Amino acid sequence: VAAHAFMPATPTMKAFAPAQLSIQSVLARALPSARSWRQQTRSLSNLRLTKGSISSLYQAKGRTEDSLKEIASRLATKKFELDVPFMLDMEVQRKSAQALASDLQAERNSKSKMIGMMKGKGEDTTAIMAEVDGLKAKTNEAEEKMKEVEKQLEDYLAQIPNAPHESSPVGAAESDNVEVLKWGTPPTFDFEIKDHVDVGEGINGIDFAAGSKIAGARFVTLAGPVAQMHRALVQLMLDQHTNEHGYKEVYVPYIVNEESLFGTGQLPKFAEDLFMTRHQDRNFYLIPTAEVPVTNMVRDTVLAENDLPLRMTAHTPCFRSEAGSYGRDTRGLIRQHQFEKVEMIQIVDPAKSYEALEELTGHAEKILQMLELPYRKMALCTGDMGFGATKTYDLEVWLPAQDTYREISSCSNCEDFQVSS
Repeated sequence: VAAHAFMPATPTMKAFAPAQLSIQSVLARALPSARSWRQQTRSLSNLRLTKGSISSLYQAKGRTEDSLKEIASRLATKKFELDVPFMLDMEVQRKSAQALASDLQAERNSKSKMIGMMKGKGEDTTAIMAEVDGLKAKTNEAEEKMKEVEKQLEDYLAQIPNAPHESSPVGAAESDNVEVLKWGTPPTFDFEIKDHVDVGEGINGIDFAAGSKIAGARFVTLAGPVAQMHRALVQLMLDQHTNEHGYKEVYVPYIVNEESLFGTGQLPKFAEDLFMTRHQDRNFYLIPTAEVPVTNMVRDTVLAENDLPLRMTAHTPCFRSEAGSYGRDTRGLIRQHQFEKVEMIQIVDPAKSYEALEELTGHAEKILQMLELPYRKMALCTGDMGFGATKTYDLEVWLPAQDTYREISSCSNCEDFQVSS
């Protein structure tokens, strides 16, 4: 399960919060219990957008050195070094180019009026028309310079993660995460415990060889009782969220455009983690999570306060290349290229986004309690938190075969980070 809460930047576009549940992760746990910024190599198709929190941090706080340094100190706890001198220099260059373009345009307009007056008097306008043509070229040059500076700044802003909330524990790594609570008691057995691979393959319900033959490594086929349990888990979660938790079920595309992925923060930083395809000279991507299409349902939309909260849930397959994970979790269902989740999204009033995070996390916990899976709730430290999150809870389920807790749900508040402005 993963959840997010997000808060739009404007008072009329109020807030949002998602949650997602990996079905295969539940299977992997249910079966055993039964027994710094870098440039991406992939370029975007001329996207020029500024994201909510990035824009808020940069625009609304005055663009001053002091405000940028305050932001930098928060981002440093997330292991991101904000290049304050670069941003200040880009702002000086942008203002300079903008002022020059404005002055040149004003002069050009003035001389253009003079041309009309001179022609009315029958005077020769050859010289002044040449001046106007020269001013036009200089104006275009200044405007291009301004666009170039703005593009450099936007490219940099797109690499900046969301700043952590003050309630998030400060830390550098997973070991600094804080346990909030535990639910249930890990069971003990008087026999050797089999993991989900041995159990699933033993009943001909999980077949990694078939998945590898069909598609390649990190794919799987499910059959018989395992496939039936997979479907039943999806239905259980959707029924619980729609009938008991107040969510509206939605069906969304599994392929999205670049604008959608930029809006939720996967692009440009995480391009290597995505599966991309091209159609009619445009880039499209298989969704890494239902968060992307569901959240983008309200992209470029102003919501009235009385329309809130919005609560949506969706079941979708998810596709991730798992770039950089070579050699990690190679056995079993833990880290697959294709898996399925049930996601919850809430769009709520900004002042209530952290309440929504607690509520969403509770909804994710309820599923685990219904399945009687012992788990613990962890508050992630700033150094272990996701790119777009301001605060995150992980729900970690007890794996008897591994004798440890493993993350099955990530519930985050993204405030206004996924708002374009």
